[in-house]
Amino acid sequence: MFFSFSYDPYIAVIGDIKNSRNIKNRGEVQKKLNGVLEEVNERYAEDLSSKFVITLGDEFQGLLCRGANTMHIIFEIECRMYPVKIRFGIGVGTITTDVIKEMSIGADGPGYYRARNAVDFLKADEKKNRTDPADIRLELDEENRASQIMINTVLSLMTVIKESWSDRQREIIWDMMEHQDSQANAAKRLNIRQPAVQKSLSKGNYYAYKGAFETLSKALEEIERRDV
Repeated sequence: MFFSFSYDPYIAVIGDIKNSRNIKNRGEVQKKLNGVLEEVNERYAEDLSSKFVITLGDEFQGLLCRGANTMHIIFEIECRMYPVKIRFGIGVGTITTDVIKEMSIGADGPGYYRARNAVDFLKADEKKNRTDPADIRLELDEENRASQIMINTVLSLMTVIKESWSDRQREIIWDMMEHQDSQANAAKRLNIRQPAVQKSLSKGNYYAYKGAFETLSKALEEIERRDV
């Protein structure tokens, strides 16, 4: 087991658009983000205690009752919003206010405190001008500190891999991640030859990235409230 909880945990997710003040078409980006979040809310309805909603012009948040699809939700938002880049803070803990299904605005408690701390940590890390700082961070309670360190190390390594991708590699890798089928099928969808797919996957360290993604998804699957 990766985690140990003496309470029923929620998973709070806060997303924060990077360099939002420098985006020229902020209105269009916000409109697109709203549409993406609506689709996520519909597709992952059974995982959500509170739907994802834009809280500020450059931030959004949602509350999950189970962790199995956390990485998939983040992946979907990340892909759909590209080339806009987003940092994600994931906080696991209790919620001390009423939980409202239709929106997460106004919710409070350790789960959200930790998600906010994760976002603030990522921002501070970026200001240090480190190479390829992580764009996803998980915060847990003290009892699960070792698991937190391990997971955030994996997330950092995944960011290093992502930042090495060319536009073509990213297109192919995201297609493979989305459809989870063969290189031949990816080649047909993208109208390219299968050896080109294989080459991009190899140079983009696709199988290492996919393995890390699946390992984290399996670990987060352990987090699930008993009342769902």
